[in-house]
Amino acid sequence: MIATDTALVAAAAGDARRHRLLLDPDTRVTCPHCEREFGLGEGFAKRSLEALARASEEALAGERQSVEAELGRRLAREAAERQQRTEQELAALRQSLADKAGQVATLQAQELELRRERARLEEARQALELEAQRRIDAQRREIEERVRAAEAERARLREAELQKTIDDMRGRLEEAQRKGAQGSQQLQGEVLELLLEEQLAQAFPLDVIAEVKKGARGGDALQTVTSRAGQAAGAILWEAKRAQKWSAGWAAKLREDMRAAGAEAGVIVTTSFPAEWPPGQPFGLHEHVWVTSPTAAIPLASALREGLLEAHRARVASANKGEKMEAVYDYLVSPQFALKLRAVYEAFTRMRAELDSERATTQQRWNRREKQIQLATAQLLGIAGDLQGLAQQDLPQLELARAALAADADPSAAAGGVEEGVEAP
Repeated sequence: MIATDTALVAAAAGDARRHRLLLDPDTRVTCPHCEREFGLGEGFAKRSLEALARASEEALAGERQSVEAELGRRLAREAAERQQRTEQELAALRQSLADKAGQVATLQAQELELRRERARLEEARQALELEAQRRIDAQRREIEERVRAAEAERARLREAELQKTIDDMRGRLEEAQRKGAQGSQQLQGEVLELLLEEQLAQAFPLDVIAEVKKGARGGDALQTVTSRAGQAAGAILWEAKRAQKWSAGWAAKLREDMRAAGAEAGVIVTTSFPAEWPPGQPFGLHEHVWVTSPTAAIPLASALREGLLEAHRARVASANKGEKMEAVYDYLVSPQFALKLRAVYEAFTRMRAELDSERATTQQRWNRREKQIQLATAQLLGIAGDLQGLAQQDLPQLELARAALAADADPSAAAGGVEEGVEAP
């Protein structure tokens, strides 16, 4: 637009110059009289031309101003029109933008409402699914509870049946064990009783060993001591007990059986002893009856038998001397007799222990002296070696090694001396 306006202004100025300036000052003209060629700016026309040039310049300046004024007015009109058009276009654009913004806001509101509706639908769907799942879970729990209750009831019934079966089996088992234990104890007692009777019969062939029948009141075996003349010297009642624990009623029962059988002595052969029984004691008197282990039964029987034979010989030697017989019987059943028997056993035990102790002491003494001799020999050999080293020559009188080797080669003399020392005590 500006370039077009400038071109219009230049065209208007050219038209004004052509209307006001007919000749160019540099135009060459020929004089008609002398035919001399000269320019219009020379000669008589110079002032006119200058005046004409000034007039032309003024006219051009006025024309230029008018053109510029016109151009300014036109440019102002066109600028105003452009401004108006621009404002109208901007207003239209603003209106369009406002309309579009409204449409966008409407669409956004619609989209937001749609999203909210979708969210509400999704929440409703989830709530329905949750409610359905809860109902299903509740029904499942109800079914499980019913099934569990039924299973628990069946389990309780089965448990009660099993417990009843177990109780019945336990009762039958305990009854069988009790019967088996009774049978086993009876069998073990019978074995010990038969063994005791066999040992008594072998040890004392002159005596009468009578078995007490099962169910009859009395002990297990009754030994009637018989002298070489065939006379009855007395009776010993034997009771065999093979149990895990001593019973306090055994001694009282044996005393009653002794009175019923008329036995002078009563012996309990047992594998278990009273709680107060001294450890290691093979036999002894307990509550007026003799208690012994199976291994010491025959030696005790020998002692009791000898006592009864002595009492019988005393009775035969002095007839009508019941008091002496009673004294002998009291002596046999007295604690003093038991203490003497125990003293004999303890004496042999002490002798054995002293013999073992002396043997061990002698062996220790011999080992100690042997080590001392070896140490003294080594020291003497060291001293002899030191003296030969100081003397820088061999000293035959200090050759102790040969004597030591000779003694080692013939140790019989030393061993004999030690053996003699052992045998001396």
